[in-house]
Amino acid sequence: MTAAHARFPDLEGAGVIVTGGSTGIGAALVEAFVRQGARVGFLDIAVDEGKALVERLRGAAEHTPVFEAVDLRDIAATQQAVERLAGALGTIRVLVNNAAWDDRHDIDTVTEDYWDNNQSVNLKPVFFVSQAVVPHLRRAGGGAIVNFSSIAFLLNMPDLPAYAAAKAGIIGLTKSLAGRLGPDNIRVNAILPGAIVTERQKRLWLTDEGIEALVGRQCLKRPLVAEDMIGPCLFLSSACSGAITAQTIIADGGLL
Repeated sequence: MTAAHARFPDLEGAGVIVTGGSTGIGAALVEAFVRQGARVGFLDIAVDEGKALVERLRGAAEHTPVFEAVDLRDIAATQQAVERLAGALGTIRVLVNNAAWDDRHDIDTVTEDYWDNNQSVNLKPVFFVSQAVVPHLRRAGGGAIVNFSSIAFLLNMPDLPAYAAAKAGIIGLTKSLAGRLGPDNIRVNAILPGAIVTERQKRLWLTDEGIEALVGRQCLKRPLVAEDMIGPCLFLSSACSGAITAQTIIADGGLL
């Protein structure tokens, strides 16, 4: 049985919110939670892709996912969207902060506006979406927050300093939130994906030669895909990881 097909009984019927759920890793997670029988809502700026995902998953399981189109940089609108999702889903048990923007940028060209915009996508919503969801987790008697970081900040990559800073910041935020929310029976952990080959990555950054070189550096000699993040995320969201909080899981095929 693969991770994508493993069953986590406590996730059946659980309310789950995923940010950045329209495409890539986020879409794979939305589908995985839906197929667990969870009641899933997701947030994304990609409207057409979000609507298409809802239609594709309609009838795939008991609960069709609910999509809220929102720009996560607009905190007030995002928090309102969270409340609408909570109203549609009922009790919220899981939040997955997945949304990210891995734009390449050079130190010599980064402006203050660019830096702030990058952080407003990659770091700021992780806190403010969590802040909006926490009251619902408390009312549910506890739950799980899973934050997606990246191994990028560990690789000395020269062309994404703002992104790397945000992804490192997510680790600190994860540990701080875990310390604050533990007494509420809310667990907070982070996943650090490695080089995940998505359609966007292939369109913008990854060549066949680049993928081959990455695989050559990994212990596991195959490309990693979005579905490889399903198992770690479902595990950290479920009661199977009930004693785990303030931790990080590196899922990179042994690249580090």
